[in-house]
Order: sequence, then structure tokens, then C-alpha cells
Amino acid sequence: MKHWLFKSEPNSYSIDDLAKEKAQTTYWDGIRNYQVRNFIRDDMKIGDKVLFYHSNANPMAVVGVCEIVKEGYPDFNAFDPDHHYYDPKSKKEQPAWFMVDIKLTEKFSRQVTLEEIKSNPKLSEMRLIQRGNRLSAFPIEKKEFDEIVKMSRK
Repeated sequence: MKHWLFKSEPNSYSIDDLAKEKAQTTYWDGIRNYQVRNFIRDDMKIGDKVLFYHSNANPMAVVGVCEIVKEGYPDFNAFDPDHHYYDPKSKKEQPAWFMVDIKLTEKFSRQVTLEEIKSNPKLSEMRLIQRGNRLSAFPIEKKEFDEIVKMSRK
């Protein structure tokens, strides 16, 4: 099992939006970065754990945990010319973009802010706080995942 962090701007899609979905499950679409696409297509597996992170928010914070419930498959929005994630270069027979389905497993009663993460020495190597990391989804270590979940319970 792998562990991931997914970023979402809460004004676009928040953990509360996910909580309102049927079965608290949705597809994670709109990825238009090749490195993240490769993670989705090649590495994310059913049962992998995901930290849900509110980016571009006040405060920026990890707000819950999800699980991958469907492995990477073509992002169908890339084929829809009326959708804002449309990509005319992506073809159904050779899709450029992929997505996964996630299910909410826990909404934290206490979010873990970026400032708290930065100040925790156990998380000093976490990719989230590395300079230049602008990826919307990326792998994290199990110990980082566990530490953030533990912080949410304090």
C-alpha cells in the first residue's frame, strides 16, 4: 500500500463537497501534469491511502483521509469539447490524461495546518514543504501519513 497527498482548492472542490457525494466517492479529474498523470496511471492502486489537502486556502491544511477505490482510467473530460478540462490532443484510443476514484474515510475534526507541518521535525523532509513542489498529487511516506493523522487527533 502506498500513501499520497492530493491537493484541492476548497473553493473548487472541498472535503465537504466530497462528504456530500453519493457514497462519499468521486473521481479525481483534471490532472494536466505529466508526472502526476504517471503517478495516477502507473502507481496508484486500490486501497492506497490519501491525505486530502486544502491548498490556496486560509489556512492551508490537511483536512482528512481518503482511499483509492478505482485505479487509473482515462479522464473522460479530456474528450469533451464543452468541458474546461478538454484537451484536443487527448484521444480515446490513446488518452493523455487519467484519473482515479477516491472515497472519503475520515474528515478530521481538527485540520493539520501547513504551519504545523512545517514546524514538526518529523515532517522536515516531506515533499509538501519542499521548495518548488507544485504538484497537485504526490507520494508521501507512511510515517508522514501516520504523523499527520496523529497530529489531527491532538
